[in-house]
Amino acid sequence: MSTAPGAARPMRPLCFVAMPFGTKPDGNGGNIDFDAVYAQILKPAIEAAGLEALRADEEQAGGIIHKPMYERLILCPYAVVDLTTANANVFYELGLRHAMRPHSTVLCFAQGMRLPFDVNGLRGVPYRLGYDGKPSAAGNCSQTLAGLLRTAKADAFTDSPLYQLIREYPKIDEASAEAFRDRVAEAHRTKQRIAEARKQGMDALRAEQVALGTLSDVDAGVLVELFLAYRDVKAWPEMITLTEAMPKALASAVVVREQVALALNRAGRGDAAEEVLLALVAERGPSSETCGILGRVYKDRWEAMAKAGDAFTARGLLDKAIKAYLQGFEADSRDFYPGINAVTLMLLKQPPDPRAETLMPVVRFAVEQRLKGNQPSYWDHATQLELGILSKDQVAAEQAAADALAVVPAAWAAETTARNLRLIREARSARGESLPWSIDIERAFEARS
Repeated sequence: MSTAPGAARPMRPLCFVAMPFGTKPDGNGGNIDFDAVYAQILKPAIEAAGLEALRADEEQAGGIIHKPMYERLILCPYAVVDLTTANANVFYELGLRHAMRPHSTVLCFAQGMRLPFDVNGLRGVPYRLGYDGKPSAAGNCSQTLAGLLRTAKADAFTDSPLYQLIREYPKIDEASAEAFRDRVAEAHRTKQRIAEARKQGMDALRAEQVALGTLSDVDAGVLVELFLAYRDVKAWPEMITLTEAMPKALASAVVVREQVALALNRAGRGDAAEEVLLALVAERGPSSETCGILGRVYKDRWEAMAKAGDAFTARGLLDKAIKAYLQGFEADSRDFYPGINAVTLMLLKQPPDPRAETLMPVVRFAVEQRLKGNQPSYWDHATQLELGILSKDQVAAEQAAADALAVVPAAWAAETTARNLRLIREARSARGESLPWSIDIERAFEARS
């Protein structure tokens, strides 16, 4: 039905947009043009969904600017929130929105961004950025976002975690507060018991799980503590089973999905692990952690095919592993884990991939920055060790090995390092090279695994 000449256009529902403004640093040495993101992705999507965009621009006039911001957050029936760069103002606005509105809030973020734990389980639309910090393939992202907004219009699905997870929210009284205090104290005691059980082994952890009773009623923090404790004792089937019993909101969190993929792969279910990880990349774009675990899936398949004598399949899988690790390192070059794995596999190729010589200094710089911190982790030292082995620096490798062995967090971590050192040794041996001193280091990590 067309509008008669001179008649006012029917008013469309307002959609509040919370996002950074202008050009902002991306945290990796580049910049993001958020005005271009708004103009090319967000506003077209909002209009395509039959809504009117209302951007939360900074007020230029004097006076109290918080009142209109609060009004927009609370009164607009729809909202789009861009979580890219974890901007403090945007996260505050999202918190207010989730507290006041049970539904109709749609999230988006730039691919490669690792969202904070509190929001990484929430559904959102990833968009791609080019090297100039402006949107790439903006039309596709805009269409996906418009589809979510249309769904929000048609079905008032509860997307606020407060309304999803807190019983009887927003009704809060003294009795509720006191009950919460008791639950926090009990959760703390339970986490301490799980920590002690972890030291005793798998059977003790299983007993703790039985004592928890119905898992849907257990504090989310306790479930994650148990989940990671199972990982530390290499109880891969238990991790998988526990995830299947978790509340849906917790099981869908990115960190849980990544770790269950790790468990699936270690349990010999690489196809299922690959499916989980590729779904995460499709939903949220590549990240260093997701791609790092995906690289491990392909790396394990490569090793299996190489041992089986299937040289051509092994070669293809090695290339896939390198590609996954590279994609993860490019998503966040501060995370050296996928970078060191890419370098190692490049040097294991026959002949070695020349890209390794360019990538190695970048990885070395990333780990050296981490080692400047107050409490370097096991993986910081293990990566320094691997770099020492690759560069045939005995002094640096032996020092890094000593530092790593002093802080081994779990047997599976030492096992991973020993395996990498073995792969390097075997590849060098095939080329007629030998580093006798590296064998003692490898054996020391095998003993701790």
